[in-house]
Amino acid sequence: MQTLQVALGERSYPIYIGQGLLSEGSLLTRHIAGAQVVVITNDTVAPLYLDKVLAAVGERQLVTQIILPDGEEHKNLDQFAKIMDCVLREGHNRSTTFIALGGGVVGDITGFAAACYQRGVEFIQIPTTLLAQVDSSVGGKTAVNHALGKNMIGAFYQPAAVLIDIDTLQTLPDREFAAGLAEVIKYGLISDEPFYHWLQDALPQLLAREEAPLAEAIERSCATKARVVAADEREGGLRAILNLGHTFGHAIETHQGYGKWLHGEAVAAGMLLALRLSVQRGAVDGAAVQQLADLLQQAGLPVSPPPEMSFDDFMALMKRDKKVIDGRLRLVLLEALGRAQVVEDVSEQELRELLSKP
Repeated sequence: MQTLQVALGERSYPIYIGQGLLSEGSLLTRHIAGAQVVVITNDTVAPLYLDKVLAAVGERQLVTQIILPDGEEHKNLDQFAKIMDCVLREGHNRSTTFIALGGGVVGDITGFAAACYQRGVEFIQIPTTLLAQVDSSVGGKTAVNHALGKNMIGAFYQPAAVLIDIDTLQTLPDREFAAGLAEVIKYGLISDEPFYHWLQDALPQLLAREEAPLAEAIERSCATKARVVAADEREGGLRAILNLGHTFGHAIETHQGYGKWLHGEAVAAGMLLALRLSVQRGAVDGAAVQQLADLLQQAGLPVSPPPEMSFDDFMALMKRDKKVIDGRLRLVLLEALGRAQVVEDVSEQELRELLSKP
């Protein structure tokens, strides 16, 4: 088992990475202070892992299970209200601990519920998808979606711990696994060029879900995110580089309808657009675009946005993005492989040229 630390002073917490961790009850119980627990999962994950988590939690005064429908389209205020109704009805108090068992949707909505319930209760992340393990479970971004924008209603709220059991990836559908690889590739592009080249060599082993390469990819991804979050918890500066491809990607997800494109799929197409714009601005060599496109295609990820999305569609949705400040669109681009930057001076004409290309 590897243990990383997200260094945030009194809000610091560990990330445990290893095999069979769901059977290590002490890892979980050491972060549960009170006698009450709420386990929130979905109807896909519950049959696979809920019993293991309940066994690890053990006998307590009150253990409540909440099983949500699976899918990004259910990360909304209706399901948030369902959680609130349940915990209030069951009588959970401020010493309760919420446990998120599932992918990014479960983690995001559970974290937001924990942030809001009685003005904040402890919560633990147990991510069961690759995307959640390397990205959404770490860093304290919690939210639900709105029809007009993704993750527009939420809070920064850090977990007490993140428990990553690599064995859960063996039951993950191929499409979901590929979507997680998009975020792994992102970490190489933004801050770790050697890792990016390592991924090109290790991709066949990762796609075969070999345990040692998987553990390394997850550990290196989490280490990068932990370092960035520790330096900039609330995305005032450095943390924004984690959004490479996300402004384009969130526009795709919103336009298509939540759930039609997986988050990682939209981010993959968005990263390639960001790299093409970086080349267009003369910051990166043009060969890098084909290199990334080849890597994404080998991983089973899309390399272009939906053909029906127009320039006007992108602009309308990107202007509602959380990263727009005082009307200025902020995009994450590369100044070199392994080095990202946030720019605010991309013109509409540059974007028109980018988005009009096939």
